[in-house]
Amino acid sequence: MKKIGIFKAMKLCKDYEKMSAEKQQEIQKKRLEEIVEYARKNSPYYRKLYQNVPQSFSLTDLPQTDKKNLMENWNDWVCDKELTLEEVEKFMEDTDNIGRKLKKKYLVFTTSGSTGNPLVSIYDNTANNVMGGISARRSYARKEDLVAFIKRGGKSIGVFADKGFYLGNSSIRSRLRSMPWKKKQLAVSSALYPVAEIVQQLNEFQPDMLGGYPSNLELLIDEAKEGRLQISPVIIMTGGEYLSDSLRNRLAETFHCYVQTSYSCTEGGTVACECRKQHFHVNNDWLIVEPVDANGNPVPDGVQSDKIYLTNLYNYTQPYIRYEVTDRVIMHHEPCGCGNTAPWLELEGRTDDVTTFTQEGKEIKIAPLSFYAVLKEVHSLRRFQVLVYPENRLELRIEEKDGVSKDAAFKDAKACLVKFLATQNIVQVTIMLSEEVPKQNPNSGKFKHIINVQNNFKL
Repeated sequence: MKKIGIFKAMKLCKDYEKMSAEKQQEIQKKRLEEIVEYARKNSPYYRKLYQNVPQSFSLTDLPQTDKKNLMENWNDWVCDKELTLEEVEKFMEDTDNIGRKLKKKYLVFTTSGSTGNPLVSIYDNTANNVMGGISARRSYARKEDLVAFIKRGGKSIGVFADKGFYLGNSSIRSRLRSMPWKKKQLAVSSALYPVAEIVQQLNEFQPDMLGGYPSNLELLIDEAKEGRLQISPVIIMTGGEYLSDSLRNRLAETFHCYVQTSYSCTEGGTVACECRKQHFHVNNDWLIVEPVDANGNPVPDGVQSDKIYLTNLYNYTQPYIRYEVTDRVIMHHEPCGCGNTAPWLELEGRTDDVTTFTQEGKEIKIAPLSFYAVLKEVHSLRRFQVLVYPENRLELRIEEKDGVSKDAAFKDAKACLVKFLATQNIVQVTIMLSEEVPKQNPNSGKFKHIINVQNNFKL
């Protein structure tokens, strides 16, 4: 694939939107053939996986991949022979490297581990520019919000977990490193801070666009209603979690602006952009989404899938081809009233729970991704799950890493949680080690890191 700059990526997106359906299919087919051929030549993993795939193939001729297999074969999966997982993990040990480029050409991202284990992903300059081009061209559901954002000054801030190499946080950090003069226009507030500190930062920054995880933004509603948070954004953009209609409406009513979201993941960037009809249109010039059932069979339009196979057509360094993502969607190809002809999705979303603690008679709410971001940095843990009971009781289900005892891993995790909760003014808490290991929901197959346990119900 030829190198693509940000403006070229934006033009390619615009040109694609104007093409006929037949021409769009040709572009997508060509890009699929090119990345498969590149993967065959440069990735030992794909060379072996595709040894029985004919040169002339259809998408469904290609074997599917998943996070577990790709991570186990990481060094053979990547197409740059000079990259190793050990080198990348060493790079990530220093959080000052968030937003910096490994070898001066690769941004490093990790997933939030919605299936229980995080994935380490590499994006070169072209892949990052394509992601940026999609965002610049299609991120706003309504053009009038983009115009209002620019007229107001274009100041944006995101409330994200700022301690990890997550897509949103790393992308913003990268932009600030490459354009330090943007610090007055672009900022990150840590989702790990106490709500009062986040409120103070937002009041000082006065954003025109507010972004963040829905569960964190939900905590700001009462702050605004009580007069402590005094901002007036022209647009709110959420991501990283499912945005319910109820929360969307509450945010819109509280902040008197339009609220929207998108469907993104580390493996594909922005997979689908929301339109003014609240339909998620697939960016099918750069990504292919296949809704399938539990056995990998195609699911027809209008029927909820058990998962999807995602193909990223622009990441040549680390190809994702028919990659399993455990999100349940409903695909639609019927025309949308917004005028976008790309197929669109309905999403089930990810549903970790906002937790509530009490301290001296006062309720304190903690967003789930804050817990995740804290425990993710406990290196003795392989996997974890937090069950939150009434009366400030936590139960930890953990899997320890090789060479570490369960008691030692629990001690590390407990100390980390106690320290974090103290920053939220929660000092009376009981943390117990579970006899059970982390487990998925038996019905949906989804993995939740944080579970609010009511009436003694738990997975």
